[in-house]
Amino acid sequence: MEILYDLIILGAGPAGLSAGLYGARGMMKTLIIEKNMLVGGQISTTSEIENYPGGMISESGTELTMRMKNQAVNFGCEFKTDTIIEVDLESKIKTLTGESGIEYKAKSVILATGASPRLAGAPGEKEYTGRGVSYCATCDGFFVRDLEVFVIGGGDTAVEEAIFLTKFAKKVNVVHRRDKLRAAKSIQEKAFKNEKINFIWDTVVEEMKGDPIKGLVSIVLKNKITGEVTEYNGGDKPIGVFVLVGNVPNTELFKDKLVVNSGGFLIADEKTLNAELSSTGENLEGVYVAGDCREKLLYQVITASADGAVAAVVSEKYVEENFN
Repeated sequence: MEILYDLIILGAGPAGLSAGLYGARGMMKTLIIEKNMLVGGQISTTSEIENYPGGMISESGTELTMRMKNQAVNFGCEFKTDTIIEVDLESKIKTLTGESGIEYKAKSVILATGASPRLAGAPGEKEYTGRGVSYCATCDGFFVRDLEVFVIGGGDTAVEEAIFLTKFAKKVNVVHRRDKLRAAKSIQEKAFKNEKINFIWDTVVEEMKGDPIKGLVSIVLKNKITGEVTEYNGGDKPIGVFVLVGNVPNTELFKDKLVVNSGGFLIADEKTLNAELSSTGENLEGVYVAGDCREKLLYQVITASADGAVAAVVSEKYVEENFN
């Protein structure tokens, strides 16, 4: 028997889980579809979260998002594990087709597919993600107190985060593959004036090395001009590496259907979070965007959760006005 949902949410990160909670609590028949067995998205790789209001002390990303999931389940939200490979978002009844062959149908849809950090691509990076390698200084800066830190990147975000990390780290090394930064001049000036920041030019990461107990202990860098290879370590302490070369939004499935910016992030109406049709640029009623897959100023758990809540409330109003 075919099930028609009031709301289907694609993605079970903080945005999707928040949407699921608000949707189910609003008495909508709500389903969250997540391609991975575990919920949480990018935040599930963070070992401790201390800046989420009301969160538990020393709570991991996995623990926080599992609590979010349990809240949503308690209000009746359903969960399915599947990878969506095709979508029909323009019909009044939306259809999402999974790798399983199942067609999921809904009156409204929230796209909360998140983003993935762009990796440095060096050996050891994946093994020590969450154990010395991070992609968010705001999230993990507190954990590199008095350590030597390496920031990979040269754009606005990398340099701003390097400045932020000087609040905690003993020394911050900005590693950039070119001989000049891409960041705005005003940001560069602040960084150059900061005595705790050192710049390593024309350099790429060759390898990241770790210890089973200490975590990440050294980074191997190669100068592109001279070919010189240097290994930096923290002595008797671990080091921190922040890879800040951008994020890749998980929006490939929608690029030919919805409006995206030059980075691939979905453009949504700032008030309603409606997705916009690429063919006309108009709001696509019944389809909403939440979390890190959309273009926005701040990418944090709290802003993703807020997006999810807004999108669910707007979708509830849409369903009531168009299907009842």
